[in-house]
Amino acid sequence: MSRKLVRPREGRMLAGVCAGLARRFNTSATLVRLLFLLSLLLPGTQVIVYLVLWILMPNENRYATTPH
Repeated sequence: MSRKLVRPREGRMLAGVCAGLARRFNTSATLVRLLFLLSLLLPGTQVIVYLVLWILMPNENRYATTPH
């Protein structure tokens, strides 16, 4: 669990938040997406949390190493 929390460049469906969370916690992106969709059935602030994570999670390309 030492990976940084970033939105990956590949495997995104919307903004990459679920894919980034799945990669960070070493689980399936499909499972995280399904859990998020199921959580929308419950009252709460899931959409706001998703939007905040979208803003706060950097893109993966920031951490990509470029050859000199």
